[in-house]
Amino acid sequence: MATTTPEPKQTLKSRLSSVFRPKSRSNSKLTKVPPPSSSTLTKLPSTSTTKTTSTRTSSISPVSPKPRPLQYGAIYRPTEDNTNIQTGERRDDTDLLHGLTHRESSSTMASIKKEEEEDLRPPGEPLIASLPSDLWLAIASYLSPADAARLAFSSKMLARRLGTGPWDALNKPENLREEVKFLGDMDRKLPSHLLCFLCGVYHVRTQAGKEKLKATSVLNPLYICPSIGKSGVKPYRTRLTPGHTLPFTFVQLVLRRVKWGSEYGIEVNELGRRYQDPYSEWKHQTRYHIHKGHLLLRVVSSSFASPDLPPSGQRHLLYAREDYTPYFSACAHWRDGELMDVCKCALKHIPKHRESVSQQMKRGPQVRVGLINPNPIVTLCSFCRPMRRCPECPTEYLVELKLAEDKNDPLVKFKQVISVTRWSDLGDGSSPFGREWAAVNAENEDPYDSFENMGRRAISGIFESQSGVTIPGQRLLSLNPKNKKMGEEGHGWY
Repeated sequence: MATTTPEPKQTLKSRLSSVFRPKSRSNSKLTKVPPPSSSTLTKLPSTSTTKTTSTRTSSISPVSPKPRPLQYGAIYRPTEDNTNIQTGERRDDTDLLHGLTHRESSSTMASIKKEEEEDLRPPGEPLIASLPSDLWLAIASYLSPADAARLAFSSKMLARRLGTGPWDALNKPENLREEVKFLGDMDRKLPSHLLCFLCGVYHVRTQAGKEKLKATSVLNPLYICPSIGKSGVKPYRTRLTPGHTLPFTFVQLVLRRVKWGSEYGIEVNELGRRYQDPYSEWKHQTRYHIHKGHLLLRVVSSSFASPDLPPSGQRHLLYAREDYTPYFSACAHWRDGELMDVCKCALKHIPKHRESVSQQMKRGPQVRVGLINPNPIVTLCSFCRPMRRCPECPTEYLVELKLAEDKNDPLVKFKQVISVTRWSDLGDGSSPFGREWAAVNAENEDPYDSFENMGRRAISGIFESQSGVTIPGQRLLSLNPKNKKMGEEGHGWY
């Protein structure tokens, strides 16, 4: 008879530790065990219920659940691990199978059927030839000369039916703009040529890929044109500053490069310049930017200005002595408006230079405390502070006063500088008869409303946003709010 060892008596401490003992965590999910059958159960003695339960659960084998069918649209993924060891990507067998199919290739039945239908179409020349020449000439009479020439150039049969009438109309001097429109369609096929808008002919580029913008006084021909030099022939160019202009040919070269490739023109950054006027203290900086196929221009002109200038001193500072045009960059409508009045108002805000008490006592016993330590930061008034937009062309102006160092003056090192910034939209470069280019140079036949065409966003904001520079919030007012167009007959501009 076996001897049984008595169980140790449980104390209060052992009971509490068994109650608060953390439960073992398991990642396995609980499954419902089916009821056991009579064949799997063994007859156990009834002396111990705990042993019976453990024996019953160990003898029962778990039943695997039935796999569920895939839902509609679900992707089949194998249960085994199909991850690439090197890249760590998971291979999708469904995508591999779909990738083996032909998508939009010539071997598909739809494309083959489409090609067969195109091949079975009858040619269009007999249909064109079935109509008499008089009818085709009547149709061409309703078109512009450029569109009539395009119609005659589309096929040989139409060229025979229309004859030489569309070409004779393009050769007339009064239809030069229509001829330019027709020749503009061939720009992509002639990378080593430039379209001359004076004679309507493609000329060979003499400096292909090496064109550089130079001063107006420097002879810089980009092609040989017999029309240049004749009386009454004026090249298409816009004024930047005294002695510097921008020919339209450079606008062509820059935008042709963006449209067709590097062999068609030059980069836009090659047009930027920094120079100083030889006859004044004005310094200029030009920069260009392309936005949505249009060439944008920015010219920053600055010069030192003295305080308390009389009207004659203001005119001497702002106007060139040659043709009485502003030293800074301006559009052709600068006389019709308040541009010069804004500049003169800004000059009046320049404070006087710093003077010590001893320097003031030399002039008299009166001492002005404001001159001992003047404020270098100048605040403009409500008239000259806002930005101005020309209502007749896409051009904007901003007049500012800044503190700068004058290295040539040993007495007064820091002075106020008047800065005039101009932003303009020069068009898409397709023709000098375009809306933007013609409006900036006052050569447009139809009126141009800048506030209606440009909307709320300013050219200055578009230009400065490309370099990450944010202009302080400014009001944008009209340069000519009274809409007076007097030109040189008016006296406000001077």
